[in-house]
Amino acid sequence: MIRAKIAGIGHYVPNNVVSNDDLSKHMETSDEWIQERTGIKERRFGTKHEESTTTMGYEASKVALERAGITAEEVDFIIFATLSPDYYFPGCGVLLQRALGITKTEIGALDVRNQCSGFVYALSVADQYIRSGMYKNILVVGAEMHSMGLEFTTRGRGVSVIFGDGAGAAVVQATEEDKGILVSELHSDGTNAEILSLLSPGSHGGVHHDDKEQFGFPDKSTLGGTFITDKMLENGHHFPYMDGKSVFKKAVVKFPEVIKSTLDKIGKTAEDIDLLIPHQANLRISQFIQKVLGLKDEQVFNNIHKYGNTTAASIPIALSEAWEEGKVKEGDTICLAAFGSGFTWGSVIIKW
Repeated sequence: MIRAKIAGIGHYVPNNVVSNDDLSKHMETSDEWIQERTGIKERRFGTKHEESTTTMGYEASKVALERAGITAEEVDFIIFATLSPDYYFPGCGVLLQRALGITKTEIGALDVRNQCSGFVYALSVADQYIRSGMYKNILVVGAEMHSMGLEFTTRGRGVSVIFGDGAGAAVVQATEEDKGILVSELHSDGTNAEILSLLSPGSHGGVHHDDKEQFGFPDKSTLGGTFITDKMLENGHHFPYMDGKSVFKKAVVKFPEVIKSTLDKIGKTAEDIDLLIPHQANLRISQFIQKVLGLKDEQVFNNIHKYGNTTAASIPIALSEAWEEGKVKEGDTICLAAFGSGFTWGSVIIKW
């Protein structure tokens, strides 16, 4: 049986460390307030006008390629997950291809927009491509530069204190050994999509909203539309919005549910997990999941206190760090799980 294995993992985080006290200089908040609600002590922000989502993805990719023992020229497909691309379009996949200097081979590049669950979705897609024999070396990247699009004011603190920048990458290859991705499971529910969203710029034109006045769109008789208006800027619709309590309630149900379901498919239970690496959304969510599943501290890896929520990058960053620290060993059963905007969620079980 051909399976997909992670042959090399790497990550990159910017040098700029931003503490909770640093944020308190720009908004009404405190280190105690942030840590109590999220478990975050600090996060990293990229250097403006020098770093981007793609440049960070490039740095993480170089590490992953070196650890996999292959060159960029041997990559035959790229999957790039992010919600904070360099441009509205094109996506970061082709920009990473250019940065790696592999445009002559004209390999395919796929961009995944599944926010916090982006890396889990991307890894599942890579798994299917490898199993089918279509590709041999797939570079899967999760990268975010949130700091360029957050509102650092008291109005925006509910979101802006949570997020950080960084990137993680994995080289996924075929193997006939008794290892690799055993199973993945993906879900979504768009019923309440707007409670964790960034509404503008976009093409919705207020279609999904009863109060269209808040967006300031031009009259229907106007030819064309407007991606961004003065009213949107005034009301902060170009910044992320989150109903934190509603997201928390949904996450603590779906996280353990999908993990148990994925384990059931291969006849395993939570006791068989050597290491759970959850998406680093909120330490309180991770702790709740750990309690529900009955896992010991050494069975769960968290690094949100250092980096905040890096969305699509959080799982590969954490996986890379755990591997570097010797917490991911040959033969271990590793569970990756994520929940985020959409809502979308999923889980992947790997025999390392």
